[in-house]
This record gives sequence, C-alpha cells and structure tokens, in this order.
Amino acid sequence: MSMIRKSCFLLILLSLFVTLVPYLAPFAVYAAESDQAEIDGNLSNPYGGTDYYVDATKGKDTNNGMSTGTAWKTLGKVNNTTFAPGDRILLKAGETWSDQQLWPKGSGAPGKPITIDMYGDAELGKPYIATNGKVNNPVKWNGNDFVKNKDLVGLTGAVVLRNQQYWEIHNLELSNDDDFNTDINVSAKTRSVVRDGVSITINADLLGKNDDKIMDYFRISNLYVHDIDGPTDWQKIHYGGIVFQVFGEKSYKQYDESAYYFQDVKIENNQFYKTELHAIQFAFNWFYDRDSSAGEYDETGKYHEGWEQLWVKTRDLYSRNVYIAHNYAEDIGQGAIQLANTKDMIVEFNEVNGYLQRYNAVSCGLYLWAGADSVMQYNEVYGGPYGEYDGTPWDLEYTNFNVTYQYNYSHDNAAGWMAYMGNSSNSVARYNLSVNDNGVLVKNMLSTNYSPTYILNNVFVYDADKMDWFHDEVFKDKVYFMNNIFYNMSETTPTKWYRKDNALDKAVFSNNAYYEAGGVYSEQQPKDANAVFGDPMFVKDPAQYKKNNGVINIVDSAANFKLKDNSPLIDAGRYNPHVGDEDFFDTHLYYGDSIDIGIHESKIGDKVENPVDSNPIEEEGQSDRVNLALNKNITANYTHPRPGLEADKLVDGNTTTRWASADPDDMTDGYPIIITIDFGKETAFDEIYLDEYTDGSTNPRIQAYELQKFNDETQQWETFKAVTNGMGHDVTLDDFGEVTSSKLRLLITKQKETEYWTPTMTEVQVYNDGGSGEETNPALSVDHAAYDLNESRVNDPSNSVTVDVYLNNDVLKTIRYIGTEGNVLSSLTEGEDYIVENSLTYVLLPAFLQSLPIGQSGLQFEFTSGKKLKLDLNIVHSIGRNGF
Repeated sequence: MSMIRKSCFLLILLSLFVTLVPYLAPFAVYAAESDQAEIDGNLSNPYGGTDYYVDATKGKDTNNGMSTGTAWKTLGKVNNTTFAPGDRILLKAGETWSDQQLWPKGSGAPGKPITIDMYGDAELGKPYIATNGKVNNPVKWNGNDFVKNKDLVGLTGAVVLRNQQYWEIHNLELSNDDDFNTDINVSAKTRSVVRDGVSITINADLLGKNDDKIMDYFRISNLYVHDIDGPTDWQKIHYGGIVFQVFGEKSYKQYDESAYYFQDVKIENNQFYKTELHAIQFAFNWFYDRDSSAGEYDETGKYHEGWEQLWVKTRDLYSRNVYIAHNYAEDIGQGAIQLANTKDMIVEFNEVNGYLQRYNAVSCGLYLWAGADSVMQYNEVYGGPYGEYDGTPWDLEYTNFNVTYQYNYSHDNAAGWMAYMGNSSNSVARYNLSVNDNGVLVKNMLSTNYSPTYILNNVFVYDADKMDWFHDEVFKDKVYFMNNIFYNMSETTPTKWYRKDNALDKAVFSNNAYYEAGGVYSEQQPKDANAVFGDPMFVKDPAQYKKNNGVINIVDSAANFKLKDNSPLIDAGRYNPHVGDEDFFDTHLYYGDSIDIGIHESKIGDKVENPVDSNPIEEEGQSDRVNLALNKNITANYTHPRPGLEADKLVDGNTTTRWASADPDDMTDGYPIIITIDFGKETAFDEIYLDEYTDGSTNPRIQAYELQKFNDETQQWETFKAVTNGMGHDVTLDDFGEVTSSKLRLLITKQKETEYWTPTMTEVQVYNDGGSGEETNPALSVDHAAYDLNESRVNDPSNSVTVDVYLNNDVLKTIRYIGTEGNVLSSLTEGEDYIVENSLTYVLLPAFLQSLPIGQSGLQFEFTSGKKLKLDLNIVHSIGRNGF
C-alpha cells in the first residue's frame, strides 16, 4: 500500500475508536504523518511582503498580527483585512478555528502572490478550519426550480476567494459539515445545502466594465479536505473539496467574450476524504446554461442555452494552463475529479478510491467535458459502483476537442471502463490498462461525434460472467479500435460484444488481440481482418494485478501486462499517428516491422524513427459516392429563428449540424413543412438518406412524410415515396427505383401526436449508385456542330462531324434524332430511339448527314441513369463554309 492509503486506513480506525473525544484527534494524527519538520511559514517571506500570524488559542484580535507573539485570534479579523501583494497569512499548526470561514480580501500581483500557509510545530498537525456548515446557502427550491442568489454563490467554502487572483493556499485541514456522523441523504428539494472546502470563483455580475475579468495564478497544495456534506441530487450548482467556478446570473451571451476564466492554476498533493459532490471541480456554472437540452424550449416556453456548453469554445471562455497532479481522493459522493470548460490542462498521477458513493445520479471518476487540448495521464481510479448510466472511471465527454486519455490504470469499477457521450472532436484513448472494469467497457450515451474517435493500444482484462456488454448502444459515427487486447478471464461465458444488433456498424476494428479463457469465441465477434487470437503471453498472470501484491504505483501495476519476447502480438499491430510517441513505459514507438499490440512496445527489431502511416485506416472502405445534394440550394417554409439552425445545415454533409423548424406557435399555416433542394439541372438518383436529430432526450418527432420530384413539363410536384410510420435517426431509402428531377422536395405532413415540439433534422443526402456506387456524369465533346451540303464539300474530310461521348460511370442506352421535318432517307427516324452498342466513340457518317434537310436538327443521347444530352446540328448549303 502507498503511504496515503495507510494514512486513510489509520484515520478510519481512529475515528471509530475515539468516539468521545473531539473529532480533530484523528485528523491531527493524519496530518502529522505527511508534514515535514520544517515548513515555509517558519522561514522568511520569499515575496517581500508582510507576514500576519493567527493563533486561535493565544492570539488577540487587538494585536497587530505581525509576529508570533502578537498574533491575531479569529479568522474574522483576517476577513476584515485587505492584504497587499507579497503578504502571507500564517495559521498556527495544531490550532482549530470552529464555526468560522476564511475569506481574506485583496489580490496579489505577478511575482508577489498572497499566501495562506502554516507556521509552528508541524508535529502538531495542520491548522484546521472546521466551518461546520456555517455558510449561507445560495440555492433554494422555489416552486419547480432551484433559484440561485447571485450575491451568495461562491461564498460557501471553508476558504473563499471571489474575484481575486495571485493566491497560494498550502498546508491546511478543512471540513464543512454540521454533523460528521450523519449524511444528508435527502433530496435538495427537501434540504438544500451547498458547502465547499476551498471555493474560488469569478462572479461576473460583480465585475465592473474596467475590472480584470481573467483571474491569474493560483497554487493549492498539501491540503487535507474532508467531510464536505451535501444532499443526494443535483441542485444546479457544484460544490466539493476544491472548487473553481464562474458564475453569471444572466445568459452567457450578455457577457464579454474572451473573459471570465482562470489561468495558470496548480492543484497538487492534496488529500480528500468523504466530500460532496466532488474532490476537485473546475467548471462554469452560468445560471441558464444547463437547464435542458441544447437550444431547446421547455414545456413552459422557456428557452435554454444548452448544457453542452459549446459556447465556451465559440466565445473563448476556456480556463487555461491548469495542472492537477498527485492528489488522493477517497469515498467521494459524486464524480471525484470533475473538470470542464478548460483547455491546455494536464491531469496526472491522481488516485481516486471510491466515487459515486452517495450521489444517486450520473457522473464518472475523473474526466473533462467541454474542454480542449488536454491530457489525462498516469491516473488510477477504482471502487466505482454499478450503474446504468455513466459510472465509469473515465469519460469521452461532450464538446471535447483534442482530449486524450493515456497511460491510466482503472480497476474494479463495476459500471465499466469508459463512458462515451460523443459530440467530441479527435478524442483519443490510448495505452490505458483496465482490469475488472466490468459492466460495459465502452458505455454509450449519445454517441455522435464531430470527428472520429480513436481507442488504441489499450489492455482490457474482464470477466464476461460479470460484465454486461462491450458496448450497450449504437455508435453513430466512426470509432476506431486498433491494437487493443481484449482478454476475457471467464472460462464459461464468451465476450458479449453488443446489446443492440447494429451497435458496431460504424465501429472499425483492426489488428486487435482477442483471448477467451474458455476457448469459445462469441457469435458477436467484431469483424477484424487482422485479428490475433489466443494467449497474448503477458509476463505475469493477469490475476496478479492488485496493489496488495507489493505493487505501489500504476507503472509497476502495468508491468504485469508487458509482453514476453515470444508473444504473437509483437509487430502485429498497425501504426497510426494517433498512437502517440511512447508506450506506457516511456518506450519509443516503435521497433521492428510494425507496432506491437497492447500497452507495451518490445525493443525487438530496428528502431523506426519518424514512422509514417502508409496504410491509413481512415481511408479504408471510403466510398467514392457523391452526395448529389451537397451544398445545393435549399429552402424551407419554416425555420427556427435561432442562429445555426438554417436549412442549409441539411445539405452541408455534417451530421453534427442541424435544421430546426419554427416553434409550433410560429407555424402560422400549419403542416406541411416543405423543404426543397434545387439541383440546378436534371439529376438522376436512386437513394436518399434522412437523419432526424436526436440527442438521447429529443425523441424522433416526424410521423409521416413524402418525397417528391418536380415535373418540368407539367410544372407540378409528383410524390414517388410516402412514409407513414415515422422517420427517426439514420434512415436510408432506396426502394423507389431511379428518379430524375431538377428538384427534390421533402414534404413533412405529420408529426407524432406525443410530441409537442416541431421537427429538427441533421441531413438530407442524395445518391445515385448507377450500379457502381458513384455519381454518373456523362458528357459530349461538343454540344453543337455544322455540316455543309455543298457538293464541293461533301467528300472533304474536314466536313465531318465527330462527337466523343464520355460515359463517366454511365451507360449509353439510345440515340434519338430530333428534327423539324421528316427524314425518309435516314436510318434514324424522328422521335424513335436508335439502340446502340456501347463503345467509347461514335462517328456520324456523311451518308447520314447528307440525308438531313437544311436547317436545325439534333441528336439526343440517353443514358441508363436517366440523363439526357443533346447535340445541336446545323445543316447548311453554303459555298466556302467550313465544316465543324
């Protein structure tokens, strides 16, 4: 066991044994174990400011506080003081401040932060602020909603900073619970309580026009935070051990862009025990950002800005340059380390021992959402409970851009390994180790992406007797599984790969290793042309993974899963740039003929510098089909006024954008909803793809619709396909034969009776397979020609008409003569088809041309796609006129 875990075990024993003495006793023992004899508060001030001392036993608030002998007594005295850059607030070791909150005023400056720290004898334990729930509650249940008080949000910590910057906080013990022996296990609607250990906030409503709206430089380390109590459900505000939040009473649209965020933050070497909701939390909490689905109205007509928080990216409201490392969290009520709205973040070497212990709702152990350009690595998470939703140690969450999980170790989490919300761009999970994360390995929630997701070179060791499925929903966009090891320890049950039949249709498996201890492979086995079956030959038995076998860190734990030199997985993988540069053990990628499968790269073979992906998996199976509707002119008779929901989103080729109809009250003429695509010319098609938007909370709304073509001759619309049993997500229609039209109309005639809100769709795509899966595009070398009937020109070789017919994935079916007079000498009679045998070139012979009367006539070439091309002929009798 690590020292941290030993300390927590000691803490629990003492707290059970010492029941009649002050609760401080066990925490003092805990703190003393982790402190060094010399502490910074006993040394001279490195920032050149004034030191202020606070002693709860011998101090007096009438003192000047500037020496250990003239220390202040209460935190109230500190709270009434505005400190200058470089100052330090030093609390005496072993002292306790009960029923008090620390909120010093002022801000530091670059190179001169204000510091909160300890002084005195470290053996006495950290200075302890036991706030005991004596904070004002900023949230109340009022009618049908939680209402926040903008003046009180963020003031709920044992230590508070609001709209302040350049601060360091070190070596404190904090708690904030009115009854350590009893949990608040009722709904927040019954008892709303918001409490924190450290609460650092930006309150946008309290900042003036010229105030600094970016809060710089925070250092928080060596805190012991425990017993932060709270209710059992979501009350629209975050709280926990260390909490960074941004508050604003109004919509984010009413505040400045590129503002209201934290930067240059380090949270290190802290310990958390029994905190609600979180151990560490980093996020926005705008008052109107998470009330409902993105961009929707509720049943009362109230508009909601959307909990996906994509506006954080578009308005550049990310916090940035955040480092969270070497923290230990145990027995956490909800998600232990929940992070959001941050970019350029590194989260590493943290350990989570038990999360979702009391909070009955969705969350994960350690994860980032609505973030960007960030890495979670070398973290360990275990002890998560079983749950239908989320509950996994990690999460590829909503609205993440370039977020990577690598070199992490998770084990004994009953819900599974990774939640997958989707709507993320370039999400990567590589070189992670998962052991006994039963439940669902990749736990799907909504599963739509902005771009493909990569799950590469991970090792999964699981027991199919105890797990639910590998995947429980349906991947809606590409997810690449490459070079992973799937090791099923069950001798009786093969791996259950999916719950729904089409779950893996858009998952791509390549060069993975599959091992079934029972020797029987599932009928659901994924298609993987380069799969390796059988024993991967780990260096140790996979059952020997737990830390009680003498393993003290995650790299040593992972070492059990290195490969023996004769493993069949060596050089059996497939290189892809998303695998990164190093394996779990800092070994260069790669050696030999190819990359190895799993988390370990053996140094066998030549070292390959600057490897190149010469066989990109992304290009496999790509269709050359052309979306005939792509970026074509499109109109809709009803469109929602919210920006970003216009009709052109239906033909942009992107399933993450969408069109939405006007709200019911704004559909003044009622149904039908008419969506018209103008191809700009006669176009043949035989397949139409329709995608009705659904995000898991938005149900398909369309009950009946028709597809119509436009008849240019009659100037009327004609229905060629009618559907009355609903649309839904990911619909392909190809049973109407081949249709040719210059326009396509989608006529939505009825919505489901159970749905109040009007339809919203992501795509209308149109294709013509033409037997080849490609768009047909026949062409003629010329579209007009002249032939001279003058006798002096009849036998002139230059007086001929040659037309090259370019088939371009089509087939020439007939040629039809078009003229103004009858032609008895021609083998082509006006209005009748001449059936041809295909070749690349057709030559119009002089005998045919000489049979034509002077004037305009022509030939019409018709193709199997339904396309028609016309050659205009001008027959002349003019001395000296050159032929064409």
